[in-house]
Amino acid sequence: MSEGPYIAETGALLGDPARANILTALLDGKARTATELAYVAGVSPQTTSAHLAKLTEGRLLALEKQGRHRYYRLAGTEVAELLEALARVAVKGPKRHRPTGPRDQAMRRARTCYDHLAGRLGVALADTLTERGHLLVEGKNFALAATGEAFLGEFGVDLAALRQRRRAFARSCLDWSERRPHVAGALGAALAERCFELGWVARVADSRSLRITQDGHRGLAKTFDVKVDA
Repeated sequence: MSEGPYIAETGALLGDPARANILTALLDGKARTATELAYVAGVSPQTTSAHLAKLTEGRLLALEKQGRHRYYRLAGTEVAELLEALARVAVKGPKRHRPTGPRDQAMRRARTCYDHLAGRLGVALADTLTERGHLLVEGKNFALAATGEAFLGEFGVDLAALRQRRRAFARSCLDWSERRPHVAGALGAALAERCFELGWVARVADSRSLRITQDGHRGLAKTFDVKVDA
């Protein structure tokens, strides 16, 4: 007799390579059309439509309609956290011959994990904030200390607005490539948004990887004492 949530159905949805590619492509938080997702899935548009229907019915994807256009995105942060957790398990799996290329190194250096920063950059920011006592580790969450309130407010993060959002304020998300936590939740998203606003990071086409700009290297070093090698 089964007790607790029924996970087999969700597991089956994740177990198909094409559906896994679709979900992974949406981990950057963007919404994409069925045509775009057919390309990343590597299957026909008809097959992609069937996969999208199953993922939407399984509440892993959300459908948005704008006029004649239909866009798909991850159904929420909990789906992104599930995929990140699976990635941590997958890297411990059987060895496969897969040469490491530039895209892999770029992903490990800096990337988006749904709407927050991950990779060496994301972990380095979390390390700095905790080492300085701005963030306190409380289980799977971070708590913001008084010094953190002042520091992040000066950095340009609207903390009052963040606390009004209907999501966890600051979660500890274990990074799949670094095996240490980065900051997720509303605060993690705000940190990423601020770095984009300042021009410190820029998106890389067709990838979750982020490029740290020259201004970004200077700003991260000066403000957070964070240096991520190129």
